[in-house]
Amino acid sequence: MRPTQSKKLDLLGIRDLSSAQIHELYALADRFMEVLQQPTRKAAALAGSTIALLFFESSTRTKLSFELAAKRLGADVLSFSASGSSLDKGESLLDTARNILAMGVDAFVVRHKGVGTAHFLARHLPVPVINAGDGTHEHPTQALLDTYTLLRKFGRLEGLTLTIIGDLFHSRVALSHLHLAPKVGLRLRLCAPPTLVPPLWYRLGWPVYHEVQAALEGADALLVLRMQRERQAFPPLASWQEYSRFYQVRAEYLCENQVLLHPGPINWGVELDPRLQTAAQSRILDQVTHGVAIRMAVLYALLRG
Repeated sequence: MRPTQSKKLDLLGIRDLSSAQIHELYALADRFMEVLQQPTRKAAALAGSTIALLFFESSTRTKLSFELAAKRLGADVLSFSASGSSLDKGESLLDTARNILAMGVDAFVVRHKGVGTAHFLARHLPVPVINAGDGTHEHPTQALLDTYTLLRKFGRLEGLTLTIIGDLFHSRVALSHLHLAPKVGLRLRLCAPPTLVPPLWYRLGWPVYHEVQAALEGADALLVLRMQRERQAFPPLASWQEYSRFYQVRAEYLCENQVLLHPGPINWGVELDPRLQTAAQSRILDQVTHGVAIRMAVLYALLRG
């Protein structure tokens, strides 16, 4: 979290968070997990506040979990849909945001295909802005909830090895994890076809694998990324069948004590073996639950300091 204007905090990327702030968010999430475990209970921490959700890309988990997080904290939610809005008539993104702000909004949650969109709005708006994913840049709350899931499972993050497998080239989740890992003591391994590894990443110091089983050997957890068909104007692979043949994570690859994560949505039969839908190692639905708690923590931290 960083101040972009006087007394205003934004969450635009993991790069802006200190190790202490990350652990403070985990601790807040622990407190809010107690609220979530009682379906009829709400915290009144953000009563009287209004959160605007500006989602210009399709989303299920991120959008709904931010909405639920705000409501469980007692806030009102204003959900914006780009389709059918004044953007179709030529209104600029900033003008749209300023008009929504004038309705009495206290914070914005923004997802957009353009890299840097949340940063742009944060510079021009006097209320907190949360980046819910900007193009192929970052998705900070996803990395936070992934690691919070591991923390809940193992009781620590320091010294754990996390293997990230899949479309590294287009993944904002992977980029957020690159910034987060050294701040919490995680060791990363990266695994993808050579055409899906950004060339710079070979020089970051994390080992890069091109064979799944080798990348999984001895790892405590694996984070499998979705193959992002919508971002691949020039497919880097001969076919999806080729990818699934060589890079699909299969049930027999996993050890009993390894943890399986996926940010969703999942292309079953492409990046993940369908047999893993009921695997004991899977914490994929736990990620969804923990995502609400982490987003409650972020909203509370930004709006109540």
